[in-house]
Amino acid sequence: MLKSLTTAATGMIAQQNNLDVIANNVANVNTTGFKHSRAEFQDLLSQAIKTPGAMMNQGTFQPVGIEIGLGVKTVATTRVFTQGVTMSTGRELDVEIEGDGFFQVMQQDGTLAYTRDGCFQLDSLGQLVTNDGLIIQPAITIPRDATEITITQDGNISVTLPGQTQQAIVGTLQLVKFQNPSGLLSIGHNLYTETQASGTPIQDTPGQNGLGKLQQGMLEGSNVQIVDELIGLIKAERAFESNSKIINTSNNILQETNNLIR
Repeated sequence: MLKSLTTAATGMIAQQNNLDVIANNVANVNTTGFKHSRAEFQDLLSQAIKTPGAMMNQGTFQPVGIEIGLGVKTVATTRVFTQGVTMSTGRELDVEIEGDGFFQVMQQDGTLAYTRDGCFQLDSLGQLVTNDGLIIQPAITIPRDATEITITQDGNISVTLPGQTQQAIVGTLQLVKFQNPSGLLSIGHNLYTETQASGTPIQDTPGQNGLGKLQQGMLEGSNVQIVDELIGLIKAERAFESNSKIINTSNNILQETNNLIR
């Protein structure tokens, strides 16, 4: 059996994975706070027919060897946490993180998750929540009779109450950062969870110790660049096509070999 058959098959599988990653990026081009991923590849172990540096006659060494590669594999899908586009909404409860950091939310099971999606809402108790109703941590409650909400760059939330001329602070938004944000686990709903690869979250005030500042009335859009994704799509398609042609050529060679004994 020709090695090229299985080698080309690994190439087709790798490019299929690449296409799946690109498809997900393009599908989320308008998702708030979405971070695009890219597929990473590694070559498989090569079959060494002749090892470089092997002893030859009269004490000389083989200057080069003979190695036949056995294909490729998908080793990782790396999420790229570059800043997304800024979208102006003018809505009081829309908050963009300008720089590094994540908002903390409490999930239904009591564990923490993290998000870049700053499209906040108020629940029936006046608590600041996500679009899925998850409570922002630390919890912040907006009074029912508040007429104006102001969120500063360092996370302070102030409201104007009836009969008062000065605003009162009702809470502070905190951000967390990770040593390796690409190691976070995406669980859908614009949420990530901590893993051993990401490291433990470090909480601090927005704008401090490398954390980004907050911008009220803004949202961070997806960082997907459609042109880049289309270029990647063309490259993946051509690589898939090339590998399929190798399989077809290998099949023709096998067919010709079989015809020799007739």
